[in-house]
Amino acid sequence: MSLGKFFQFLKEVKVELMKVTWPNRGELIGSTVIVVVLSLIVAVYVGFLDFILSSLFGRIIR
Repeated sequence: MSLGKFFQFLKEVKVELMKVTWPNRGELIGSTVIVVVLSLIVAVYVGFLDFILSSLFGRIIR
């Protein structure tokens, strides 16, 4: 790749980034809270299933 093509690529990247609509602070915080809460819910669900299945298979093996 030539140096001219590289700089052309960087110019095009800059133009495309100017078109992006970035979230404001409130939207970003709201989305982060949703991701954290859903991650915790899934973690508790998977942990509960792991506990139940481990107990069940432990009784079957003994």
